[in-house]
Amino acid sequence: MTDDEAEGSGIPEHIAVFQRIRRVFGDPALRSRDARRRARAARDTSTTPYGVGRDPRGIGDVLDAMTSELGWESPIARAEVIARWPEIVGEETAAHTVPAGIGDGVLLVRCDSNPWATQLRRMSAAIVTELTARFPAAGVESVRFLGPDAPSWKRGPRAIPGRGPRDTYG
Repeated sequence: MTDDEAEGSGIPEHIAVFQRIRRVFGDPALRSRDARRRARAARDTSTTPYGVGRDPRGIGDVLDAMTSELGWESPIARAEVIARWPEIVGEETAAHTVPAGIGDGVLLVRCDSNPWATQLRRMSAAIVTELTARFPAAGVESVRFLGPDAPSWKRGPRAIPGRGPRDTYG
């Protein structure tokens, strides 16, 4: 109710303000703990014993419902990909590779040699197909195979600050 309507209807201003606040914030009588409990009991029909939906369910069904409700399907599927890597690629390949993580739809895999990384790059389409078939919620779109890291000139027991190997040639 606007101020013009309150003036035109003959309702005093303080009553119009009270009615407007009541409309906006609700009835204060319904905000007590007992009123909320009564309203919840009136809405809740699932408390009837032997009613519909009261049958016991297995723990797997309960956990599946909870993970989908909370949005945990994708992180759990990603963890499953990393945990089941030997099953996906085989024991021999898994002995030479370690999945590093999944980010932006790309599975990073560290290989212990460059020939292993090269061979697995050639097989990446088959691996991605297997991953999407077995773990669709993981969201793996591609696999990136990395060879071993190259040695660094910047770290080590004999490293000193400076420009590095360039300053010895001049």
